[in-house]
Amino acid sequence: MVGLGIVVLFYTLVYNWGMHALENRPQSIFRSFQTVIETMTTTGFGADSPWTTPTMNILLVTIQLTGVVIGFVALRVLVIPLFEQTPLNLASRLTSKTAHVVIAEYQRDTDILLDELEEFDIDYVLIESDEEEAKRLSDDGYQAINGDPEDRADLDRATIERASLLITDAGDKTASIVLTALEANKDLRVISFTGSTRHKAALAEIGVDRSVAPHALIGRRLAEKATTPVTVGEQSERDEIDIREILVRRNSPLHGVRVRDSPIANHPNLTLVAGWFDGELRLPPSPDDELTPNTVLTVAGPENEIGEMTTEIGGVRPRRIATPSRVVVAGVGEGGTAAVDALPADVSVTTVDESEGRNPDVVGDVTEPETLREAGINDASALIVTVDDDSTALMAIAVARSLSSGVEILARVTDGEKTRAAFRAGADYVLSIQRVSARLVASEVHGERIMDPVSQIRLVRADAAPFVGQTVAEARRDTERGWTVIGVSRNGTVHTDERTDITADDDVFVAGSDEAIQEFERTVADS
Repeated sequence: MVGLGIVVLFYTLVYNWGMHALENRPQSIFRSFQTVIETMTTTGFGADSPWTTPTMNILLVTIQLTGVVIGFVALRVLVIPLFEQTPLNLASRLTSKTAHVVIAEYQRDTDILLDELEEFDIDYVLIESDEEEAKRLSDDGYQAINGDPEDRADLDRATIERASLLITDAGDKTASIVLTALEANKDLRVISFTGSTRHKAALAEIGVDRSVAPHALIGRRLAEKATTPVTVGEQSERDEIDIREILVRRNSPLHGVRVRDSPIANHPNLTLVAGWFDGELRLPPSPDDELTPNTVLTVAGPENEIGEMTTEIGGVRPRRIATPSRVVVAGVGEGGTAAVDALPADVSVTTVDESEGRNPDVVGDVTEPETLREAGINDASALIVTVDDDSTALMAIAVARSLSSGVEILARVTDGEKTRAAFRAGADYVLSIQRVSARLVASEVHGERIMDPVSQIRLVRADAAPFVGQTVAEARRDTERGWTVIGVSRNGTVHTDERTDITADDDVFVAGSDEAIQEFERTVADS
């Protein structure tokens, strides 16, 4: 402000002198002051224009340019900061809601969860304690407010009294948030993400309906994938759909064979659901795709027929390691501990962790070749990577693959975007905490019948109405949509034969990527 005053005073004095000495039109200093202000603010020159001498015209142009520059500086230095410092009431952007979902903090990738909810047109309000993050989400169009979910007033801003579901992911604050929310709405259903399975009993005691420990859930799944294929289906079904990954080894006779010429693609009762080619998911694979070393084919169908097919194909083996086997577990946190507990008793397990306090078998950096060699990576059948940092996980995968081409590497990553990078680093099977968590929320909120939320692909059970009158082959015909019909469930029996006619009383099993299944449920299942 002082600098601006000095500039205006200087121009006023020079202009007043010029009008007297150069233009021969003497005037008062106040008239000159008015003209300088008009010129600097580009609002006009009043009765003083025009000027006859070049010097005065140059002076006026200089005053104009100075005013423009000062205007930009003032906008950036003064005006914008004032607006930024003004408190923003994000709650004013919320739409009216009833029977909605209140999310009290979310420590994972919030965008993935909120996109999941918006795809299904589910009303929600996210309470985010980080002001900048809340503003970013709100500016991006999400229903988010800044606040402390432990504070009843902030819960009221999210209209907690009219909500139907509370989702918490707030660590040690969870108990306080749940108790405060239930005081406002005793009929509230509560789902809590927790870092440890040890908290489940305590959370149930205070009113949490379901507790989910994603790290432990994924750790157990990786252990299962390291030892046995996964069967997907309801316990009441006698003939379950089996989803199994078949890894094309480097010495496989199928190396270089196109998908259309493979025995799996031509089997009448098996469905080639997906393929991972160099870390890229193709669902379903193109008939012209070539099977390359370490391609992972996801196949669905009756368990006995998948087993027979796997036996027939030399050099291709299912994800089942022979016993007795040796498994190395890198990272002994919640996920690693769950993986160790889930491994069969006849499997030899070696744990590796940098922290001596976790009592691993080998203390050391899992990204160092010497550490993995000490853990027996060269003799191991499988390596399970459950370290907390994605960068560390990717490096551990790459180092392990460089040391052993035969070990099967199963990894957990936090960021869903790192899944493809993990495959490129050499992993055979990768699960993302963000994706799994979002699927679990969709299952609870949307009522989506997810058959296997902890998987590389998303498999759901849906009503067969949109496909009535078609055969399974006709329902699979469109390969551009990103999802495919695996089979139908009828009277407790699963049928995957492509000639099977789909009736109104059937359920269909549909598999695809997360985005493709969201599209299916929005445009097909709900139509």
